[in-house]
Amino acid sequence: MAITVFIRYQIDPFKRAMFEEYAKRWLTLIPRSGGDLLGYWMPHEGTNNIAFALISFANLADYESYRARLRADNDCVANFNFAEQNKFILAEERTFLRPVTL
Repeated sequence: MAITVFIRYQIDPFKRAMFEEYAKRWLTLIPRSGGDLLGYWMPHEGTNNIAFALISFANLADYESYRARLRADNDCVANFNFAEQNKFILAEERTFLRPVTL
């Protein structure tokens, strides 16, 4: 069963540019690590501190393998460290979704 990970970020609204830099790095790192990245979305109008990402996988086992590859990749670790050092992500929520099918 296919799954999509929906990530909701609460970001520091004064550090949106840093979050966007972080997200842009994931545009190549996530596919390289095995995720089918549907995209990142930044605040535009209205709420200025919420961003989203959607990443799909064939199944939960593929997601677990992907997570292991992220932790083993120096570029991915550097991007995680960039976020941690600059504290632009205040909270992160993950929801695992499945498609509705007939």
